[in-house]
Amino acid sequence: MIEHGIGVVLISPSGFPATAKLMFTYTNNVAQYEAFILALQISIDKNIRVLKVFGDSTLVVYQLRGEWETRDSKFIHYQTYVHGLIKEFDDVQFCNFPIEEYQLADALATLAAMFKVGSETKVQPIKLRVKDSPAHHAGVELGTVGELWYVDIKRYLQYQQYLDCTC
Repeated sequence: MIEHGIGVVLISPSGFPATAKLMFTYTNNVAQYEAFILALQISIDKNIRVLKVFGDSTLVVYQLRGEWETRDSKFIHYQTYVHGLIKEFDDVQFCNFPIEEYQLADALATLAAMFKVGSETKVQPIKLRVKDSPAHHAGVELGTVGELWYVDIKRYLQYQQYLDCTC
């Protein structure tokens, strides 16, 4: 069986990411419902009362908002389940945004699919650092003041001599 993952990012002061592995066959829209359910369940566990949920599936977002009719029976069951979870909140909004803005959740989903873990395995948080410069700069010697950078190469080509240096 091919294993796939879903990712959820809860943006809060602590910035809590979560991921899950789906061990069953599903469509992209089912995965979106599963991701929304994961976000809602984690939020309930953390006693979050107001929630804005973003997803990249226009179909699922509009179905959960009640703006589009849900005809597929599997989606009707998911929708009913999600609306049951929503009762635990003071306010929940479902919002749509393009998949290219969904990078962290997508990365979490990829990680979930790659790792072989048990059903309730806890993985330590990942800290991502952005570095503007390398940790080590390769040593580059400056030439004599006034000489062009290629003087040593030219000298070698003309005289087959390396620069005298005790490097």
